[in-house]
Amino acid sequence: MKFCKTQAVRVCAFLLAAVPAYCQRGTFGIDVGQSSDKFGSLSSVSGLVVGIDGQVTVFNPNPKNGRPGILVGGEVRLPTDTQNHSKEYAIFGGVRFPIHDFSIGFDAQARKIYLPPANVDNQIFVRDKLLFLEIPLVVKYKFGSDKRAFVEAQGAPEFTPHFREAGALLQLPNPNWDYGYFVRGTVGYVLGRWYVKASYENRYFKFDQNQNNPNGLYNWHSNLISGGVGVAF
Repeated sequence: MKFCKTQAVRVCAFLLAAVPAYCQRGTFGIDVGQSSDKFGSLSSVSGLVVGIDGQVTVFNPNPKNGRPGILVGGEVRLPTDTQNHSKEYAIFGGVRFPIHDFSIGFDAQARKIYLPPANVDNQIFVRDKLLFLEIPLVVKYKFGSDKRAFVEAQGAPEFTPHFREAGALLQLPNPNWDYGYFVRGTVGYVLGRWYVKASYENRYFKFDQNQNNPNGLYNWHSNLISGGVGVAF
């Protein structure tokens, strides 16, 4: 619990540092969900994940002159079982173009993933940490009474990651990247200054099957279902 509080303080500090006086709107939310993770030929493992996310709009969009909205934000994911699920930290900046009840844009984000170790025949192998540059397309639609309900979709192919050694004595060599992707869908509803939401995310990382990726231990397929609440300020 102390670790979770520390990470929450870090996210809050990041948001406060990123919000200049002319920022127009921001959100801060907490999600709780279940992640199902499968690495290579190992059995799938499910566990609890807590997510903390926030973003602020640096410039509001201006439909008259076509200027997009500009925003910055961050995200933290903290599993209760780090031996089978990954920790993640991300920061991003993005643009949003309003089109009637839609907004369409993209984010440029850096995501650091702490992959869990692998236990094969009572032998522990430590995977490298991964640093990804992601550029997801983001589409959001508002509808219903006063446009309080919303649906959002995100998705992107993954670029070749950078590897960071985890500092273990027995460690897998860096594998060769093949391809990867993630897709995420979110539905939510705004209640005054508060909002509720539910999300589903599917992610897949594929590395070449060779001596640098024995038994496909770096190949990762995850499904995350979560729900949460947040506040708009």
